[in-house]
Amino acid sequence: MIRTKPSTKAMPDGPLESMFPVASSKLLDFLSTHKRWDYSVSDIAKYSGVSFKTALAQVKKLEVQDVVVRTRTVGNATMYQFNMDSKQAHYIDKLINEIATRRIRETLESKPTMKIKQKKKKS
Repeated sequence: MIRTKPSTKAMPDGPLESMFPVASSKLLDFLSTHKRWDYSVSDIAKYSGVSFKTALAQVKKLEVQDVVVRTRTVGNATMYQFNMDSKQAHYIDKLINEIATRRIRETLESKPTMKIKQKKKKS
């Protein structure tokens, strides 16, 4: 019998990941959604649903491209954050928001509308 741990992934299927199902998309979805906070590579891996080794490699690549920046060190952990001062990160964030908006619009259009019954007022 194979046992699996329950997922600690922050989002079931992020906007970028839905179009480009690779590890970097998972990281970018997570970091863009939570751009006001910084995270260790371990937390990025856990909440993105990728392995630590993959997250470490991807974070280093994203840091070289100036999409992710080091913010501080907590103990032995280096913290990283989505870099909204970067033009490239800004456009990635814009793309993620556009994909998410489109997915929401399509979901709402595909669902039938519900009528809500109102209770009659007693006179």
